[in-house]
Amino acid sequence: MKRILVIFLLITGAYIVWNYMFDGSGVNFAKAENAVKVTSQTENISIDISSVETMIVAEDRDDVRAELKGKGTVKVDKHGDEIEVAVKRKGFFWFNWFEMDKTSLTVYIPEDYEKNMQIKLGSGEVVFKGDSIHSPMKLKNLAIEIGSGSMVLENLDVESLEHQSSSGEAEFNTVVAESGSFEVSSGSVHVKNYSGKLKADVSSGELEIQMKRLTDDVNLNVSSGDIELDLPDDADFTLNGKISSGDISSQFPLENKEASDNRLSGKHGSGKYEINADVSSGDIEIF
Repeated sequence: MKRILVIFLLITGAYIVWNYMFDGSGVNFAKAENAVKVTSQTENISIDISSVETMIVAEDRDDVRAELKGKGTVKVDKHGDEIEVAVKRKGFFWFNWFEMDKTSLTVYIPEDYEKNMQIKLGSGEVVFKGDSIHSPMKLKNLAIEIGSGSMVLENLDVESLEHQSSSGEAEFNTVVAESGSFEVSSGSVHVKNYSGKLKADVSSGELEIQMKRLTDDVNLNVSSGDIELDLPDDADFTLNGKISSGDISSQFPLENKEASDNRLSGKHGSGKYEINADVSSGDIEIF
C-alpha cells in the first residue's frame, strides 16, 4: 500500500513540474500574443480573464492585441461583429495563486474605439485607465462582471455603465455616464468622482459612491449590506426614503422633512433630482 502511495505521489509531482515548466515542446515562459484588426463593423470587445494580472491599454492603433507573459495561452478571435480576448490556463486549480504571481496579460485597444466593451473577471486583477481626466476613454456601453479578484477603472466617459460583482473588490475613479448601474451581491465597490444617472442594488457587501456632480436621479436599494452616498454640498435633490428594517440617514438639512421608523423624506436646495432610497435590511447613509 505504501509503495502504491509513493508511486502516486511521484507521478503527481512529475506532472506538476512538467505542467508548470513545459507545454509538451519546451519551456513555456515566453510571451504569447495575438491580434485582430478593428473595423467599422466591430461593435463589441469582450475580455474574459481569470487568475491573471491584466492591464488594458488604449493607444494609437487599429487592432486589439494581447500579449501574455508567463504560463498559458491567449487568443484574440473575431466572431461576427465581436472581438473576443480569452486566456487559457493549465495546471491544478489549487496552484492558481502560484501562476498568478508570475503571469501577466496586456491587452491593447484602439484609443479611438467608442463602441461597446465587456470585461469578465473570474479572479486575478484588472487595471483599465483612460489617458487622463481631460482625455478619458470613451465607450458606448461598458459591462463589468466580477466573480472575485480586483478591478481598477479610471478616466472613463460612457453612455451606459453596467457593473455586477458577486465577490471581490472594484474601484472606479472619474467616471462620467449617462446612466450607470451597480449590482453588488458580495464584496465591495468604491466609486469616486462619478457623474450621471445612478441605480444601485446591494444584496450584500458594501457600495461607496462619491459623486462629483449630481446631474440626474439616483435610485438605491439595499436588501442587506451598506450604501454610502457622498454628494456635493450644493446638490439639489428630493429624498424619498422607505425603510422596512435597517436605517436611512442624511447629513443634509432637509426642508419639509418627514422622519419615522419607516420613512425619511425632504428637499435640499431646489429639489431638482430625485433620490429614491429603499432599505429592507442594512443601511443607506447620505452625506
